[in-house]
Amino acid sequence: MNLLLKVWRQKNANDEGGLVDYEAKNILPEMSFLEMIDVVNEELMGRGEDPIAFDHDCREGICGTCSLVINGNPHGPLQTTSCQLHMRSFEDGDLIVIEPFRAHAFPVIKDLVTNRSAFDRIIQSGGYVSVSTGGAPDANAMPIPKTDSDMAFSAAECIQCGACVAACKNASAMLFVSAKVSHLAYLPQGRVERERRVLKMVAKMDEEGFGNCSNTYACQAACPKNISVDYIAKMNREYGVAVMKNGDASFNSEGSEGV
Repeated sequence: MNLLLKVWRQKNANDEGGLVDYEAKNILPEMSFLEMIDVVNEELMGRGEDPIAFDHDCREGICGTCSLVINGNPHGPLQTTSCQLHMRSFEDGDLIVIEPFRAHAFPVIKDLVTNRSAFDRIIQSGGYVSVSTGGAPDANAMPIPKTDSDMAFSAAECIQCGACVAACKNASAMLFVSAKVSHLAYLPQGRVERERRVLKMVAKMDEEGFGNCSNTYACQAACPKNISVDYIAKMNREYGVAVMKNGDASFNSEGSEGV
């Protein structure tokens, strides 16, 4: 199949950027979307032109690195990652518009590559267990209700790709943060620091410049791992309890409670 592409090209973070037309020729239906871009890049490099820069790593739908907005949809028309989107989802002669994730907190580095390190900083602010848990316990040493373990495992499936942010009209990171907060809040090992964790992670999310949630559920619809907006409700409850018990929700850079 032959396709017409409109690809966002931007030399660097300071460049204005814009859409550039390319032809993708002799594309096989079984190719992945990224393989299609590889074919276009080979032709560009053969002509001595700068190839299209885009993020990728595992190409197995695991890491979430392949962050593209395809025809206005994060990761494309199917609820999957860009690397797992295959060209059989398109028709011969289709026009495909390819853009980077759009969010103030995800600045463009080059072409389709964005800086999503804001997610890393949110995790570093409290998305972990710092208390000593000792050696690995026997499987039945700490019984966990199945409903709690199922919810924790489902939240842990978040791959930190940022599709939720790209899909939200406010560029909110609530689905991502709520999955990380809920994952540990459901488990005994994470409950020790649950109040500190949610306060610090929400504060960091706001500091990074993400927008507010307006309950359109676009994040859930775009998530390749089907993370539910129910986790946002869970995080809001965690946050409310933490604020009521701690009084002041602020924390200083060393991690001690604000007064």
